[in-house]
Amino acid sequence: MESLFPLVVALVALMAVTVAVLGVARVPRRWAPPWAVLRGAVQLAVIALVLRGVLTNGWWVAAALAVMFTVAASTSTRRLGFSWHRLAVVSGAMVVGVVVAVGIAFVTGALAFTPRYALALGGIIVGNSMSIATLAGRRLFLGVHDRWDEVEGWFALGATPLTATAVIRREAAFEALVPTIDQTRTTGLVTLPGAFVGSIFGGASPLDAGRFQIVVLACVLTAGSITAVLLLRALGPVRTKPVRPS
Repeated sequence: MESLFPLVVALVALMAVTVAVLGVARVPRRWAPPWAVLRGAVQLAVIALVLRGVLTNGWWVAAALAVMFTVAASTSTRRLGFSWHRLAVVSGAMVVGVVVAVGIAFVTGALAFTPRYALALGGIIVGNSMSIATLAGRRLFLGVHDRWDEVEGWFALGATPLTATAVIRREAAFEALVPTIDQTRTTGLVTLPGAFVGSIFGGASPLDAGRFQIVVLACVLTAGSITAVLLLRALGPVRTKPVRPS
């Protein structure tokens, strides 16, 4: 327990600074970051215990990935305004993106198809696809809300709902990918990604760690691109002005 004391002190200090900065700036929901860290710490503690018996069993890895995907799709859908139809749309877009990206990585032999790699790669891609889906959907709704006069102008010209939001959808797809594109472009110069550092700490050579990381980044971009395009196409046919995302 003594070894955990510095960790607890660091987390408390970091979150205290975070809440103070957001409070001074009057940013809404300033307690969201510390609650997120607390929840993440509990979940990581639980998953660390569970994974000790999972990494060598393919069926347990599949079950773990299914749970991760379910939580990710549900989380993204809630951010976009939950409905069962929207959950199906988000899940469908994400599953296509994840399956295509992971499939290419393993079928080409870039990564060995083992439970350990499947869990690591699948978990990373699912998490990033969730973020991209959320950003894409929110950008779409925000763009349509703010540019509703433009959308109505297209309607007046006889355009279909999908055509009326085409430009907004394209912009939303790119904006959703910008953080991932920037992270990929600056890898090794600005940041050392977690998969790379974790592989080295796990005993892999820098070359092997770099190979794993670049495959991960390429997979995230592929899965994210597919997810964003499919999701926005499904959400694009807007007939009424959407509520501005909060």
